Amino acid sequence: MSYGVVLIVEDDKELNDLIARSLLKEGYKVIQAYDGLSAETYINNSKIDLTILDLMIPSINGLELLRRIRLQGRIPVIIISAKVEDSDIVLGLGLGADDYMTKPFRMTELKARVQAQLRRYLYFQDVRTSGGRTLSHGHLELNPDSFECLLNGVRVDLTAKEFEILKLLMTYPKKVFTKAQLFEQVWGGNYMTDENTVMVHIRRLRKKIEKDPSNPVIIQTAWGIGYRLGEQP
Repeated sequence: MSYGVVLIVEDDKELNDLIARSLLKEGYKVIQAYDGLSAETYINNSKIDLTILDLMIPSINGLELLRRIRLQGRIPVIIISAKVEDSDIVLGLGLGADDYMTKPFRMTELKARVQAQLRRYLYFQDVRTSGGRTLSHGHLELNPDSFECLLNGVRVDLTAKEFEILKLLMTYPKKVFTKAQLFEQVWGGNYMTDENTVMVHIRRLRKKIEKDPSNPVIIQTAWGIGYRLGEQP
């Protein structure tokens, strides 16, 4: 039984093979690429459910490949990188990565994150045909059936994580979600290990749906501890 197709983009063949063997044992199908150009070919011509992406790869670097992936769709991307600075992590998440792991890492943790990302991604693939009701907030509409976000009738392209965050806030419009609660609901796991993730995604989401992201009215910060929907205009 297969649980999804995972593309591993890592130029260190030994590490690439180690990840592949571990995922194969868990029942995943695996495609291995050792440079950005061949990875892009696989993405354009194969059904990929998740990509594990090293940043420092030849031909097309990881960040550029991530940008191209996001132009095409919303498949989950987990970055694995030796770059450990906060600025590198924020940049990777800001370009659309769903998760970021620094090397060296434990294979058990990588497998857990792969499982969590695929579970959420495949769930949202299913929800597109499940008859979910349209959510609305002022001039903002979210349609779980078509995975669409409309602002004043104009489509706004969201990543899977941005969609999940907005869907959660719009499903419970009066609830304040702390950063930890958002992380647990959308990503799963321990928030303290990924303190920047929620803030980066909220910042990116505000840029897409707020008239003035520096003075947000749709997604408001509540008492400095979390986020909630603002009053409808």
